Amino acid sequence: MSKTHLGHTARKRFGQNFLHDPYVIDQIVSAINPKNGENLIEIGPGLGALTEPVCEQVDQLTVVELDRDLAERLRSHPFLQNKLTVIETDAMKFDFASLQEKGTLRIFGNLPYNISTPLMFHLFSFHDTVSDMHFMLQKEVVDRLAAGPGSKAYGRLSVMAQYFCKVMPVLQVPPGAFKPAPKVDSAVVRLIPKPADQLLAKDVSLLNAVCSAAFGQRRKTLRNSLANYIDEAGLQKLEINPTERAENLSLTQFISIANYVAEHGPIGEQA
Repeated sequence: MSKTHLGHTARKRFGQNFLHDPYVIDQIVSAINPKNGENLIEIGPGLGALTEPVCEQVDQLTVVELDRDLAERLRSHPFLQNKLTVIETDAMKFDFASLQEKGTLRIFGNLPYNISTPLMFHLFSFHDTVSDMHFMLQKEVVDRLAAGPGSKAYGRLSVMAQYFCKVMPVLQVPPGAFKPAPKVDSAVVRLIPKPADQLLAKDVSLLNAVCSAAFGQRRKTLRNSLANYIDEAGLQKLEINPTERAENLSLTQFISIANYVAEHGPIGEQA
């Protein structure tokens, strides 16, 4: 199987799989629906599979690309260079808020699957500067983003993504749409950040910590997995059964636990 596409060899360390299916590309661009004057940001433009059709519809696009060769290729692109602002950096470390002077951000991209989850968490920290996000991800990750209580896919990523955003799967993409073809199915998801008045956690980092503890030991009951944060009496005050497991709790219930801990302190710190 060739790992070279349009003269560039995919680099495993960057998790590169290049999208080439015209039908899939058209579907994604239609879902993004880019408009002139919008503050559009593409993460990981690669060989320009999405960059080129988006630039057919708009005059300006900012791209964040870690691969030096690909960044240079985009800077010297005969048709795109005058429309592109190329930021050669690691999206995981980039301050996306630095781009908001041009308006709220519309972020999209075919994300490297090896960093997709930590990159999601990094982007959630800029939720108040973003109007929407469209990403190609491993289908399993999209399933986790959209999963509800009672599902095996439901976990910390589900809770935190749905805390910050409305999550909407858009379309599924087969491995053959890429070169080289990945070993997994892919999917596109739309994430729309919620307004500030819907973000009710007193301490988001504490909400994340509670979810990490609860889902880190999925088979344990809340009484055991959250023993360092809240006792049985506290759970009962919140009308949550201490013998439940994390996978059966709603986002609202996780927020109520985190807010209770924020108010009373973790068990170990209570007087």
